[in-house]
Amino acid sequence: MSRPTLEKVAARAGVSRATVSRVVNGSTTVAEHIRVAVQRAVEELGYVPNQAARSLVTQRADSIALVFSEPPVRVFSDDPTFAGIIRGVSAEADAADKQVVLMLAGSSRGHERVERYTTSGHVDGVIVASMHGADPLPAALARRGIPVVCSGRPLTGSSLPYVDIDNVGGAESAVRRLLESGRRRIATVAGPPDMVAGIDRLTGYRNALRDSGRRSIIAIGDFTRDSGFEGMTQLLDDDPGLDAVFAASDMMALGALRALRQAGRRVPDDVAVIGYDDVPAAPYADPPLTTIRQPTMRMGRELVRLLLNPGEPSVILPTELVVRESA
Repeated sequence: MSRPTLEKVAARAGVSRATVSRVVNGSTTVAEHIRVAVQRAVEELGYVPNQAARSLVTQRADSIALVFSEPPVRVFSDDPTFAGIIRGVSAEADAADKQVVLMLAGSSRGHERVERYTTSGHVDGVIVASMHGADPLPAALARRGIPVVCSGRPLTGSSLPYVDIDNVGGAESAVRRLLESGRRRIATVAGPPDMVAGIDRLTGYRNALRDSGRRSIIAIGDFTRDSGFEGMTQLLDDDPGLDAVFAASDMMALGALRALRQAGRRVPDDVAVIGYDDVPAAPYADPPLTTIRQPTMRMGRELVRLLLNPGEPSVILPTELVVRESA
């Protein structure tokens, strides 16, 4: 059987081809009884609209791009934070009948490829996530007229809308937990200094210690397990008497736990450990990891909602302290 066409649907419904086109593309100017007749003909014939032709009429691609400013090795690593955002974006986009296009922009060539693709009419808007430093991509797309929402507050001070986590407040609550439990020499394995999450979590750590009159003990990581191991090893060399550590991600906390075991330090007896994210592996760490839960899936949903509702204010989502045996 040949593929059903607009002409065949029009003949079956007893209307013009133009009327069928208006109904298929969601026009509200068609009388209700005509719309019902056309939809019945569409169902009976099994007509499927030509998406390319439909886009020309509606000026919509019915797709959104989710762009991670990271190389593939980071996005597809064992860090589930990326997966949580992808799940949330996909779920909300599906509810809005939108397709998600996943793109990576971990290099200048990647930025150029994303800009070329997204400004060619393939998507209706762009979500940019995991930005580093003064990432030029969001502003470049906005200048080309593409709706853009950022995952995380842009470090450039841009007026673009964003969805972020209360990273400062989450870090403060982690360090306060350690202080309230009697810990006196609290270190941190901080996140990357070119990412808003790394900056804000370090700010929260410093705020809590400053209020208590204690000094900061800092190592820098990149949110990976290996950097947590290396950072914890450095901290033990710098201050062998430390009795607690706040790791700015659970993956770094897992690395820190391994470094402490190798150094013969008991957790939490000798050194208490708190992470950040509440990844699925956190309850199964040895010992189970106390952490700050951030709602990554909800973040993905809010990103899509903000993209599809321009003009709404940016969103900052709350965090939650989850107490387990490591602290």
